[in-house]
Amino acid sequence: MIEHDTLFVDGAQRSPAGADTITVIGAATGEVIGRTPAAGEADVDAAVAAARRALTDKAGWAGWDPGRRADLLDRLADEVEARGSEAAALVAQQNGMPITTALAVEAAIPVAVYRYYADLARNTEFSEVRPGLLGGSARVDRLPVGVIGAIVPWNYPNLLTAFKVAPALAAGCAVVIKPGPETVLDTYLFADAVSAASVPPGVISIVPGAADIGRYLVGHPGVDKVTFTGSTEVGRQIGASCGQLLRPVTLELGGKSAAILLDDVDLAVNADGLFQATLLNNGQTCVANTRILAPRGRYAEAVDFFAELCRSAAVGDPLDPGTLVGPMVTEAHRARVERYIARGVADGARLVSGGGRPQRLDRGWFVQPTVFADVDPGSVIAREEIFGPVLSVLPYDSVDEAIALANASDYGLAGTVWTADPDSARPVADAIDSGTFGINYFMLDPVAPFGGTKASGLGRELGPEGLAACLKSKTTHSLV
Repeated sequence: MIEHDTLFVDGAQRSPAGADTITVIGAATGEVIGRTPAAGEADVDAAVAAARRALTDKAGWAGWDPGRRADLLDRLADEVEARGSEAAALVAQQNGMPITTALAVEAAIPVAVYRYYADLARNTEFSEVRPGLLGGSARVDRLPVGVIGAIVPWNYPNLLTAFKVAPALAAGCAVVIKPGPETVLDTYLFADAVSAASVPPGVISIVPGAADIGRYLVGHPGVDKVTFTGSTEVGRQIGASCGQLLRPVTLELGGKSAAILLDDVDLAVNADGLFQATLLNNGQTCVANTRILAPRGRYAEAVDFFAELCRSAAVGDPLDPGTLVGPMVTEAHRARVERYIARGVADGARLVSGGGRPQRLDRGWFVQPTVFADVDPGSVIAREEIFGPVLSVLPYDSVDEAIALANASDYGLAGTVWTADPDSARPVADAIDSGTFGINYFMLDPVAPFGGTKASGLGRELGPEGLAACLKSKTTHSLV
């Protein structure tokens, strides 16, 4: 049982303004594993005010040059790395992520993101002078956009915090983070890392809470930009609010991506990669390729392959290194996934494997990895994001049809193509309307932009593009 009674605001752990609390339930046990304060509006006010002070204090954060900011990011990377194993274990207990995944995605990769942006800060020109075409010159300065309200979801809390915090610090911004209440315990480790790295007061504050606190942060008059990762439904609401406020926003939203199997693919050789692309983090992944498009001549083979891939995946305690599929994050989320499974059956899809709860696991929010065949491309389970370990295998007759099926989605976040001939994959990759894509592999990399098209969002994180999203331009014209 982990209990906290403070919030990290303005560089220190402080008593909350109110008495509301967050109770954290272990995904694998259904038992209470922690309690923390829930931030109220007064706490958000204090965090935003501290961030604004940090941005106006020329003797403090506002006066730091890019090299000094880069050094801070390297220190933060070191401190996050030192707490990585403990953070990974906390995430696994809270949201059900298998520990082997958590050690990589929640511990190692965030460190790489902080170090990447440290290097980028050192090697980016934040000011340039351009000779004018009409006489004189124009100096273009790339300045911090200001206070960023960052709303982080529960599925990859440390990774997505890094996606938002690292470029913001590289740019010289201040950040108020609103983490998901389901994974609030690990934020205290991050706060420890922030303090140990000597991040100036106000530059990072953490205000955990439910949706109402997120809405309050989005609309706060002291916030200059919002970055949100989460559902498309909530993203639309945030986008509408920011549009009304003329406030820049980055939205990384849902997905319903497709994995296209070409006729020459060796499924056995690609088993590990296909598992990662389709079922990583128990399917609780926005880039999951949950639609499998298989050539009709190999359709039965593909259905059997994915059914066996799911049947053979060890389901169990997320802290067990042998576990490949853990529980859903909450009881309510499991119920949501189960409703989709029932809808698939009701709509006539053929349930090939899974579909229920593992019999030997009598507590926690587990769902068997599930495979449907004979799925109508227009059906609910083929169109809507389920966010669980549920795959639909659909046949196609030509590569052009496969491309059309992959693109026939409201979403455009990710996707993959699998083949023995990478050259044949490139025209397929080029034809898919999505922000990211993989050939015989899928994994995000800090050096390249990440984001979606259509209902998968607006803007980009990671890469130089992620830094640019935290900057605003100011032009000074001169005749000299």
